[in-house]
Amino acid sequence: MGGVGLLEPRGRGYAPPIVMSGLERAMLDVVCLCAEWCSACRAWRPDWNVAVARHPEHRWQWLDIEDEPDLMDEVGLDIETFPTVLIARGGQALFLSAIPPQPAFLDHLLARLGAKDAAPQSVAPEAVALAQRLAARHRA
Repeated sequence: MGGVGLLEPRGRGYAPPIVMSGLERAMLDVVCLCAEWCSACRAWRPDWNVAVARHPEHRWQWLDIEDEPDLMDEVGLDIETFPTVLIARGGQALFLSAIPPQPAFLDHLLARLGAKDAAPQSVAPEAVALAQRLAARHRA
């Protein structure tokens, strides 16, 4: 598959929202899909670490895609733009896209997607598959 333009309208790959408890809904899984060779990712890492410290209510992961080629192949993701961020809740993908490496942008995403009344986003099937596989790893 070519590059992923990951937000798509409802339709192909749309997954309906899952009803969860308030505690589960509050915690987001926030995953940076990066590569060690990427200078933008390396430059953003300190700001990412600050965000991790500022938002302990979420579960954070820095995932080097070069270290996870089988996972990327399984879910059909070909990340072309870095940094790319996956935000999920309880295995349900809420967002997957390249973002500007700016702390304020990430804070805005977390506030919008972490709100208990946040409307579910429609995301590409690859995002759904990745969120589910990462959630399964956390449960294992």
